[in-house]
Amino acid sequence: MQYFFKKSNLAVLILFTIALLSVSAQGQTKATFRNFNDASEQVTRFSTVGEAIDAHDGEIAFFEGVYYLYGTSYGCGFQWGKKEAPFCGFKTYTSTDMVHWTDKGFLFDAKTPLWQSRCNGSTYGCFRPHVIFNKKTSLYVLWINVYDNVSGFRVFTSKNPAGPFTEVAEPKLAVNADAPAAGLNNGDHDTFVDKDGTGYLAYTDWRSKGTIVIEKLNDDYLSGSGTVTKAITPGQTEAPSLFERKGIYYLTYSDPNCGYCAGTGTSYRTAKTPLGPWSEGIQISNNSCGGQPSFVSPIKLTSGMIYLYGSDLWNNAAKNESLANFYWAPLNFAEDGSILPMVCKNEVTLSLATGSKGKQQVIKDVDNDTGIKNFKGFCDISNEIQRGQGFRASRTGILNTVSITTFQNNDPDADLIIMMYQADASLLPVGKPLKTINIPKDSVSWSPSNVIVRPDIPVVAGSRYVLVLKSASKKGAYGFMYHDEATEQNAGASYSADGGIHYTIEKNRKIKFFTTIKRK
Repeated sequence: MQYFFKKSNLAVLILFTIALLSVSAQGQTKATFRNFNDASEQVTRFSTVGEAIDAHDGEIAFFEGVYYLYGTSYGCGFQWGKKEAPFCGFKTYTSTDMVHWTDKGFLFDAKTPLWQSRCNGSTYGCFRPHVIFNKKTSLYVLWINVYDNVSGFRVFTSKNPAGPFTEVAEPKLAVNADAPAAGLNNGDHDTFVDKDGTGYLAYTDWRSKGTIVIEKLNDDYLSGSGTVTKAITPGQTEAPSLFERKGIYYLTYSDPNCGYCAGTGTSYRTAKTPLGPWSEGIQISNNSCGGQPSFVSPIKLTSGMIYLYGSDLWNNAAKNESLANFYWAPLNFAEDGSILPMVCKNEVTLSLATGSKGKQQVIKDVDNDTGIKNFKGFCDISNEIQRGQGFRASRTGILNTVSITTFQNNDPDADLIIMMYQADASLLPVGKPLKTINIPKDSVSWSPSNVIVRPDIPVVAGSRYVLVLKSASKKGAYGFMYHDEATEQNAGASYSADGGIHYTIEKNRKIKFFTTIKRK
């Protein structure tokens, strides 16, 4: 019996040690994300398959040990104010480390005639997906901003945080309840669940010229309760985020409001309850680090809770807002609970309390791969302008895959063409194309995505080759992702402004691509 007791104690000790090691391992999950490169230029975040993350004006939420990034998609070519522009829908990405994001697709099917009529370019559009979990109903609740009805919102439910979501009845809100449908009634919003399980909706009242209001939701979070605090801000504001920290409630917002602006202010107010009374506003940034505020998300670290601030780095109302990047960094607080002025950071590292290290998708038979670090976009491939990227084959076999991360802009009127050449010692094209592949313009996303072609041509280890991008487009252009941080001066990138007659080496530049070679 004594031996059994000692053996049991040993087993308990072993299990306790394993648990401690597990917690320690979890605490070592590092999340390092890059907002800007060392030259303070925006860089693009990519998914686990190497495509730009196309989820804007949304939020990061944490459900059941997984981080979810929700946002509006622009990849199909939505343009605010362009009547024929399609609505792209809302996407979600998941991650266990907030660095490696896996595309989980759309929250619901937005291609239907109904949703196109509600949200395409002939309307004011549909924006800002926010998801909260209702413990009483065990349902995830999605609110989106629309402009085809009275309330200004549509609501959905799902048993899964990634959807698919199903629309429920139109919500009723206390503000602008008697206003005509399909107008600028209520807009930009945030959903918030308090510690006691009460839900709230912070939203923008456009009829009062952009004041922010907060309304308590019904128990199921599917509609407003009628209990509301109006005119928390004096007007000309939007994009609210509502959160609680150490008994203080905070409301951050865009100050002033400025749709798709690349640098509008962020201010905040505080209260002892979500319904106020609220303090006067204090500005913590005059440019939101080059964007417009989008969300504030509580994230638990090994050192305690932080409040991650996000802004969308819009392109000053450019035609292609899928190119907008993201700024993410924790807010900093003083001893009295006030938020300190924002200091924009190129890079942020977090030690997550919950998470595990993610990874990029493994590419089978990969030969060349430029990776995903510090890439930015440029768009000029059209008419006489061509772009090239050279490489060496590391093994003999069949070049069966070439992937180039590209996008379209301003509706090109001709297809994209990818050509494969042999290359000289400077990695410039020589001779006639080994392969020419036509990419239909309608198949190229507006968001930087992988266009994958299969040349199926023999290559020899140590030999040089170059892929060339060109188009006859005289309206619009195609873009490419690149960085100028290659350690070798001639990293293979080249440029032609005369239709491919002459090429110029672009020093230290790499265009984002990968190749695979299957051995014979």
